[in-house]
Amino acid sequence: MPCLKQPTHFQSLILLQWPLSYLAMFWILQPLLIYLLFTSLWPLPVLYFIWFFLDWKTPEQGGRHSAWVRNWCAWTHLKNYFPITILKTKDLSPKHNYLMGVHPHGILTFGAFCNFCTEATGFSKIFPGITPHLATLSWFFKIPLVREYLMAKGVCSVSQPAIDYLLSHGTGNLVGIVVGGVGEALQSVPNTTTLILQKRKGFVRTALQHGAHLVPTFTFGETEVYEQVLFHKDSWMYKFQSCFRSIFGFYFCIFYGRGFCQGSNGLLPYSLPIITVVGEPLPLPKIEKPSPEVVDKYHALYMDALCKLFDQHKTQYGCSATQKLLFV
Repeated sequence: MPCLKQPTHFQSLILLQWPLSYLAMFWILQPLLIYLLFTSLWPLPVLYFIWFFLDWKTPEQGGRHSAWVRNWCAWTHLKNYFPITILKTKDLSPKHNYLMGVHPHGILTFGAFCNFCTEATGFSKIFPGITPHLATLSWFFKIPLVREYLMAKGVCSVSQPAIDYLLSHGTGNLVGIVVGGVGEALQSVPNTTTLILQKRKGFVRTALQHGAHLVPTFTFGETEVYEQVLFHKDSWMYKFQSCFRSIFGFYFCIFYGRGFCQGSNGLLPYSLPIITVVGEPLPLPKIEKPSPEVVDKYHALYMDALCKLFDQHKTQYGCSATQKLLFV
């Protein structure tokens, strides 16, 4: 393992905030809401739950961005730790809508989160007039408080109605989908460039239905910041992971990085550069009911564009000249 800088205690808290914020909302704020129902402060959770149900459809109708949340200084500390950067290869015109493929998933998707859900790397200045949305599991938006936190950062539901809404209301919307999904997270290990994409064609069909431009992206370094323990498909642990996914929608990954002390293992990611390269948009015609042949055609063009994007930048960002993307 290369020599890495030791994070400050403040940086460590910021780095752990991303995964731990969800745990806090699950195990602290949720019970607190219930507890308040039985105290003199009961009107507060009652009013929130009324708002919660009245606002039920908002996550599938464009969400609710908060510039204040996206500009929290915490995200700048997160960016500086690795560091995380974004590279634009072509301008994105605000006159169009875009469906962006995010590759690879990695363990916690630090690159996509920092670049598209915050202003730490200056997304709005790099792509003026473009409103980014990063899609995630739909059931997160059914959880009180969690939904508010996600929507404030521009995260949207990966459901078809939510994506259709964003691509059909106005222009300048950029919807990012981690195409490989949770299955790709389970095979995220350093020095690999295997993407689950060969049979993932739904995002291409959706782009065709709306005439949205497809934007390939690749985040170099995303799979390098954590080690993961992989299990054989016949093992009981792999079966447990599969069962866990069928219940919760994502895999229970066993991963580790660095600890708080030099040379120790822990949950902190390794401080290695993460660079998201945003490729040239691929214009698509608007076809309400695209045939399988048309979908296959543009899916192949997308994969070819992604390969070219990877090949053009791989040696600059830590990959060997002979390394290739592998689609499964």
